[in-house]
Amino acid sequence: MSDKINHSGVVETVDGEHLRVRILQTSACSACKVAGHCSAAESKEKIVDVVLGKGSVDYKVGDNVVVSTTQSAVGKALFVGFLLPFGVMVVALLVAIVVTSDELVSALVAIASLVPYYFIIYILRDRLGRSVTFSIEKEIINKTY
Repeated sequence: MSDKINHSGVVETVDGEHLRVRILQTSACSACKVAGHCSAAESKEKIVDVVLGKGSVDYKVGDNVVVSTTQSAVGKALFVGFLLPFGVMVVALLVAIVVTSDELVSALVAIASLVPYYFIIYILRDRLGRSVTFSIEKEIINKTY
């Protein structure tokens, strides 16, 4: 089993070694034959930023490509983006309840605790961006007649 997560996409913009690729992210059931009649099926367009290495293949706007990343990079992104801020908020809530005994104030403190968290994430965005990377390759389309 592969450690890679792949999505087909189309190159939207090319700026030197920086590409923006539009991918169609679909849920598991969207490929089902009755997905058009079911409210559970969903798909979303996403824009992914890909930084190319030196000496890589030339890409043009409109090229069909495959964007991939590793499952560990996705896990790291989910941890930093969802799990860790949830933990910060819960800890802030519990501490505020013990200190103030007021649920409304505690809830506001818990929500406000995310402001410094996301400010720190913003400051560390370049460092975090290096640990969650995407690779790209041209999509080979097989035409059979």
